[in-house]
Amino acid sequence: MVQEYQSPVRVYKYPFEIVMAAYERRFPTSHLIPVFVGSEVTADSTSSDGSIRTTERRCKLVVEAPYLIKKIIGVDFVYFIQKNILNMRERYLNIEATNETFSNRVHVLETCRYYVHPENSEWTCYEQSALLDIKHFLGFEHTMEKLGMKQYIHNISKGKEIIEYYIDELKKEGITSVPRWVSNGDDQLCVKLSEINQVSICKDSPTNSDTQSKIWLEDEYIKRYIGELTPFQESKLVQFKKQLSQLQKSKLPSDTTLLRFLRATDFNIEKARENLLQSLSWRKKHNIDNILSEHEFPEVVKTYFPCGWHYYDKEGRPLYILRLGQMDVKGLLKSVGEDCLLKQAMHICEEGLKLTKEATHTSGKPITTWCLLVDLEGLNIRHLWRPGVSALLRIIEIVESNYPETLGTMLIIRAPRVFPVLWTLVSTFINETTRTKFLFYGGNDYQASGGLDEFISSEYMPDFLGGKCISKIPEGGFVPKTLYLKDGDLEKEACTITDESIYESVTLTKGQSHEVFVEVEESGSIITWDFDVMRQDISFNVLLLLIEVQPSTLLSCTRGNLNTMEKGWKEGEHYEKVEQTIICHDGESIQGSHLVSKSGTYVLQWYWSSENTNATIGYHTKAKIMYYYEMLKSADYRGSMSSLMSANSKFSSLSNR
Repeated sequence: MVQEYQSPVRVYKYPFEIVMAAYERRFPTSHLIPVFVGSEVTADSTSSDGSIRTTERRCKLVVEAPYLIKKIIGVDFVYFIQKNILNMRERYLNIEATNETFSNRVHVLETCRYYVHPENSEWTCYEQSALLDIKHFLGFEHTMEKLGMKQYIHNISKGKEIIEYYIDELKKEGITSVPRWVSNGDDQLCVKLSEINQVSICKDSPTNSDTQSKIWLEDEYIKRYIGELTPFQESKLVQFKKQLSQLQKSKLPSDTTLLRFLRATDFNIEKARENLLQSLSWRKKHNIDNILSEHEFPEVVKTYFPCGWHYYDKEGRPLYILRLGQMDVKGLLKSVGEDCLLKQAMHICEEGLKLTKEATHTSGKPITTWCLLVDLEGLNIRHLWRPGVSALLRIIEIVESNYPETLGTMLIIRAPRVFPVLWTLVSTFINETTRTKFLFYGGNDYQASGGLDEFISSEYMPDFLGGKCISKIPEGGFVPKTLYLKDGDLEKEACTITDESIYESVTLTKGQSHEVFVEVEESGSIITWDFDVMRQDISFNVLLLLIEVQPSTLLSCTRGNLNTMEKGWKEGEHYEKVEQTIICHDGESIQGSHLVSKSGTYVLQWYWSSENTNATIGYHTKAKIMYYYEMLKSADYRGSMSSLMSANSKFSSLSNR
């Protein structure tokens, strides 16, 4: 397995010419880089106008490995060939290094680039990537790859500090300005350190559209708005964002969202990608992006749901309090239905994401999680009502899948004797990492020193726990039976969060197709579609039948069917394509429309062809899509007709909100 590393963009708030002067101080050796014990220039040339210099070096490095490994490989030093291309006119330096030692068994490729910051010409950016592939090495291939990449990441973590060190050395020597390269006859332009603009690249807000739209991530931005990451974690985040940017055609999820899904999978990019795409589809399917603005809770929830946000904990995280022991779970379910309670949970999670973002701005440090305080006073056997426990388990499952790594700490206080029974029922549905964030306090232990006072300051301690801060959280209590819905009304409140949706799903094996027949009675009508490719690559066609189809066939195909069209049908004789075939890749989301020029039977066709090949082929044995379509008569449509003329509107509806 090939090991890869990709750094975030590191910014030196110094001009390119000064950074280059500091960079040259690293050679032929540097006491700041102990593994770098020597280098010699093997080739050096300059262009006729003096603007481009190409330099090759043979570099000697100490093998940093356990004694046994060094004995097995039989060497103490390795050699690398480094090629530098310095362009003083365009102000960039490209560096490429490959291994000379063991080149027939090991492939190492490191690429680095220094260049002028795109938003401040007096700053310099630096990016670094590496690839390590051990083809065969005495059966230690995987171990050596992991060891090599771990050591590499450890060494490069000091890279920025080394340049800063040599810039300080230049200052001590009185070198405070370096002339820029100019062609013959032009006046020289000197850049002075004292004239550097020190305005932060991150400005005041990470929501700046330019900052958010960048594929690359800048290291200061990461520290300010995301948090301290190891070089390994930074690399995975950059790789993950780059991979998604190539897949999604519109706005990406926030960087904190990407990091949450990476953390939940121990920084396994493939697992994080699969989980994220499923979550984005779920959000779209149930309109979660608009739940804060569109969903209005019934009065019974506002009155009898004993929970709410209550200021912040000592770390600046939003604090949510749930008085579970005061909740009439059965009464709430009988009054509003399970769907409403599920939406309440989603509403809380969305509020939490919003509040952490606001806390990050106001606190001056990254806040990415919230604190949950669960008060169990009053918990008894009635809370073990099976439908209520079932609803709780469904909420846990949804939150674990779609809001990973949002919980910082869960404080469970005043746990009664019945609690271990409830905990046994629900704990198996909570992943191990989340369970480590739970802290339990029995009886009045929360009042002792080292209890809640470690997490909540006295000014925010709620009154019902003996504090002076008045809580606005509802008291809860029993829901009057007069507010219960009848069984028929409860059925109307059927759950839509998990099961029902306007979208339909279909699974295809190789060679299978899925067709939806749309009968259009008048020209000028519009067929629209919106689908997500959940697995594999598929092809999508919009066809017009040139032959008549039996009404019974049309009826059976209204909701779609597999391989409905005869295999012997030929284009131009039995059907014609009215839109160009679209190849849709694993994870893509496609929206499009077709303006009908004549009435007839149209077909939306998805198929998995053996001709569709990419890196994901073979990873899944079946393709899967989730789709929705609609036919609009021209008289019913009030939008812009020109925007519906093409099926090639390939942008991501998963993250477009």
